[in-house]
Amino acid sequence: MKQSDLPRQIASELAKKLAGFEMVTDAKRVGTIARVADGVVMIHGLPQAQYLELITFPHGILGVVVNLEEDMVGAIVLGDYLELSEGDQVLSTGKLLSVPVGDVFLGRVVNPLGESLDGKGTINAKKSYPMEKVAPGVTKRRPVTTPLQTGIKAIDAMIPIGRGQRELIIGDRNTGKTAIAVDAIINQKKEGVICIYVAIGQKTSRIAQVVGELARHKAMDHTVVMAASASDPAAYQYLAPYAGCAMAEYFMDQGKDVLVIYDDLSKHAWAYRQISLTLKRPSGREAYPGDVFYLHSRLLERACRLDEEFGGGSITALPIIETLAGDLSAYIPTNVISITDGQIFLESDLFYAGQRPAVNVGLSVSRVGGAAQIKAMKKVAGNLRLDLAQYRDLAAFAQFSSDLDETTRKQIDRGARMMELLKQGQYMPMPVERQVVIVWAGVNGHLDSIPVAQVTEFEHDFLVFIETSHPKAFPAIAKEKAISPEVEKMLVTAVGEFKKNYIK
Repeated sequence: MKQSDLPRQIASELAKKLAGFEMVTDAKRVGTIARVADGVVMIHGLPQAQYLELITFPHGILGVVVNLEEDMVGAIVLGDYLELSEGDQVLSTGKLLSVPVGDVFLGRVVNPLGESLDGKGTINAKKSYPMEKVAPGVTKRRPVTTPLQTGIKAIDAMIPIGRGQRELIIGDRNTGKTAIAVDAIINQKKEGVICIYVAIGQKTSRIAQVVGELARHKAMDHTVVMAASASDPAAYQYLAPYAGCAMAEYFMDQGKDVLVIYDDLSKHAWAYRQISLTLKRPSGREAYPGDVFYLHSRLLERACRLDEEFGGGSITALPIIETLAGDLSAYIPTNVISITDGQIFLESDLFYAGQRPAVNVGLSVSRVGGAAQIKAMKKVAGNLRLDLAQYRDLAAFAQFSSDLDETTRKQIDRGARMMELLKQGQYMPMPVERQVVIVWAGVNGHLDSIPVAQVTEFEHDFLVFIETSHPKAFPAIAKEKAISPEVEKMLVTAVGEFKKNYIK
């Protein structure tokens, strides 16, 4: 090749390369951190950011947009905010915050982003659901008529919970709120209900204890534990219940029944108050921001029973609220009471007096009521709640009067036995047919001759006697969900036989 041909060849090669060149542009929306404080950042330069949009910070840290102002954007940091500083670049992803969902989460302990916390390896989920979602409308729902059996006599008999209901568990610290929730989860093993336990702001040791108890009673197979502990950032505690609800919606969309426990929403409100104050939002009553009611209403409204046309699944929500000195009129308790379909109020005085679960019958209510009870329970426990509420008033009055008429004395005596009958050990949920039989015995006066101190022993021995001597009774009630005349005759015969040998 001649030397003079070399420039011509180079020019030809360059022309070919230029002809095949395609210009690729990579546009990114970039902002700059203006201020960092307590897990919250203010950002300049993201005018197109959306509410709840995912953004990325340096060092692979994620964040979520929660405040849209005229010239700045406020975001919460999902990670260690101490690694961020003013002037750092922020990238917008254009994606709304979502949580991975799927059957692979059953039996696992995860954080609100779906990351494993139990040391059993990474969870590979194929689907994700948005954390925030508009609740199903009225036309997509159907009435709550199917019972959700908790296995707790005092609740299933007097404050029944239905699938798709929102029932608040409220009471002071250490009155057994979490115990009721855990018992309800354990009882769902045979009911075919998937459970999601959302721990918000709890001590890590407490969460580990709950997980240990669920595993010990073989209840983790149908349960997902979503944990945002007290040592986690406020952002995680704020997002945890929404992530748990999104996980529940995945199962509901498959036509399954789900029970979600939010333990507890008081700490959720505290986390949101901390975020709001750091974002310099105006504060109102008890320093909470003005939209704290909407914080919980948009979460709890997502609990419902869908119509068959839309899959027929359900989400039952059991939010927990901690009161201070039994004050039900505080801001957060009154808010959540007005959102839910009833409340189970646990009283400290009853708890310390040995009445466990410490359900205050007078202040507890289910707005679904008998619609969420089987016929057998509705029949035997119809007037039980009213009778026990009257008993407590009469018992208080009787302390100041030694001269009581016979009717009042009988009412007090039976009330004392029924209160004793409703006592139940922790982690010992009872099948509904056994509950029906023992409540039937109490309300029909078959325990009136039994000393109060022996009621618990009588209950245990009587149920064992029926199981061995009249084995058809329990299966008949479980199958028919009612007490037929034949079964009632069987129970009357059984209690007569048993008491002959029992009373000495």
